[in-house]
Amino acid sequence: MSTLPSGSESTRIQLLKQLGPPGPGRSAAGASERVRGLIEQLELEQPADLVRDQALLRGVWELRWSSSSLPYLAVAPWLENLQLLDPDRGLGMNLLRLSGPLGSLAGIAVQAAIGLEPAAAGASEPARPVQRVSVRFLRGGWLGPQFGSGRLKLLREVKQGFPAWLDITVLDQQLRVCHGSAGTLFVLLRRPDLSLESLMG
Repeated sequence: MSTLPSGSESTRIQLLKQLGPPGPGRSAAGASERVRGLIEQLELEQPADLVRDQALLRGVWELRWSSSSLPYLAVAPWLENLQLLDPDRGLGMNLLRLSGPLGSLAGIAVQAAIGLEPAAAGASEPARPVQRVSVRFLRGGWLGPQFGSGRLKLLREVKQGFPAWLDITVLDQQLRVCHGSAGTLFVLLRRPDLSLESLMG
């Protein structure tokens, strides 16, 4: 498990503060540029290494900021955009559901197989820390409530015609920053109040 470098603590705290809703006099565009700047600085100060910190990936994460304008990647108080990762079993899932009590009743889920990819080094450069997680989507659809020992679900096979991956650039007990294969930048916070086992079913 990694310890947080002392020089990055201030940057990290500033980033966590920016992940809340925009305050008075602060535009969304200004907040977005501020977040990008803090991410770039933190990536230099606290680079992820999945060989060392793979265990930190495991858990339930909630999207708190995204560079994408797509509606399903929006951050809103009435929506939980969750990412579930279980690298030991090679499994992951994206789950979109309503916030509050209704969220446990139903959601839209995409299940995936995940794996760590070794970072390739050029002929004249040293090997870099492992940061890439490969993603192969398996099934997607409706995920319902608990029913007995299982969950109600209606999932169909997903045909993935292109390689997908996440580059994890910052990772600690609370915070994860990653770059997607489509060029999107994500910031997620761990949700220790949610059970990985119960959500993945």
